[in-house]
Amino acid sequence: MSAPVDLRSIGASALPMALASLSRTADPGEGRHAILPAPDVVDRALLADLATGAGFALRRRRVGHATRLTRFRTLPDTVGPGMRLLVCGLNPSPAAADDGVGFARPGNRFWPAALAAGLVTRDRDPDHALTAHGVGMTDVVKRTTRRADELESVEYVEGLARLVRMVDWLEVPAVCFVGLAGWRAARDRRAGAGWQAERLGGARVYLMPSTSGLNASSRLPDLTDHLRAAAGG
Repeated sequence: MSAPVDLRSIGASALPMALASLSRTADPGEGRHAILPAPDVVDRALLADLATGAGFALRRRRVGHATRLTRFRTLPDTVGPGMRLLVCGLNPSPAAADDGVGFARPGNRFWPAALAAGLVTRDRDPDHALTAHGVGMTDVVKRTTRRADELESVEYVEGLARLVRMVDWLEVPAVCFVGLAGWRAARDRRAGAGWQAERLGGARVYLMPSTSGLNASSRLPDLTDHLRAAAGG
C-alpha cells in the first residue's frame, strides 16, 4: 500500500480541490488512503459531502490513522472559496466522467457559450475557470449515466440537499443550473429559465436550458445570453 496522503495541514476550504486532485489519480473502483482533518476542524457530515463531490465513497474502515477512499466513476467538483458563480449540471455523462471535464460530450455547447459570454477564457479547463474567474462546477447528482431518465427523483432531492450545505459553507452568491430537469424534479415543476424566486440555501438560483446538442430548440447565442445573465447576477 502506498503512503497515505496527509490532508490535515491544508485549510478546510482547500479540501474540495485537494480531494479532486487525489480523485484524478485513481481509476473507478480504486482506493486511496488519506489522513483526514479531525472532526473539530471539518465536520464529518461536511467531509462526507466533499468526498462525494470529489468522486469518493468515504469508507469507515481505517488503516492506522488513514481512511480508505474508494473512487467511483464520476466527475470531481471544482469548487473553492471566493466563487462568484457555481455552474451545476444535472449529472455527469460517461464522456465527462472519463475525460475529467464537464459538458464534454461531443456537440455540447456549454464551453463555446461560456467563452462567448466571457464567463471563462480557456476552453474545457474547469480548474482555470475556478482559479482565474471564480467559476466553480458541480452536478446535482454525482452518479454517471448515459441518459438523464436513468436518474431517480430521490437522487435529485438528495443532490440538492448536498448543494445547499456546500453553497452555504463556501458562501456562494449564485448558482446556475444548466438544464431545468433537476430543479423542476426537486423544487418547482413549473420553473422556467431565468432567475428564480426560491434560493438554494443562501444562493440565488438561475435556470437555463440544457447545452446538450440534443436540445435543438436552444441556439448558441441564446445559451450565451443565459450564461452572461447568470454571471451578471
